[in-house]
Amino acid sequence: MEQHVKILAWLNIVFGGLGVLVALFVLVFFGGLAIVSTDNDPGAQGVLGAIGGIAFILIAALSLPCIVAGIGLLKFRSWAQILTIIMSVLSLVSFPFGTALGVYGLWVLLNKETKPLFRTA
Repeated sequence: MEQHVKILAWLNIVFGGLGVLVALFVLVFFGGLAIVSTDNDPGAQGVLGAIGGIAFILIAALSLPCIVAGIGLLKFRSWAQILTIIMSVLSLVSFPFGTALGVYGLWVLLNKETKPLFRTA
């Protein structure tokens, strides 16, 4: 099961990193739309900027803990096990990749063979 924990750690790091990239893309995209809006309506520019900012914060807030949890799993920290279980449950709604990662994460971390790995850390 040690190998599964390491695989899960790297999957969380990659999934979280991709989420941060998506968050940055959303921020730049909506910020660009706000800047180049053709009607020069300050209200519309503000709304587009706000949508981009809020979406960035939400996506980054869900992605950064995945990266932190993955790094902690590589070191077999007990707090990382708890954080990854929480993030796995949250990622179940992100079909299809998040669902697969969530199911795999729950399978690995709730397995009774995994518990001794985190007690030694």
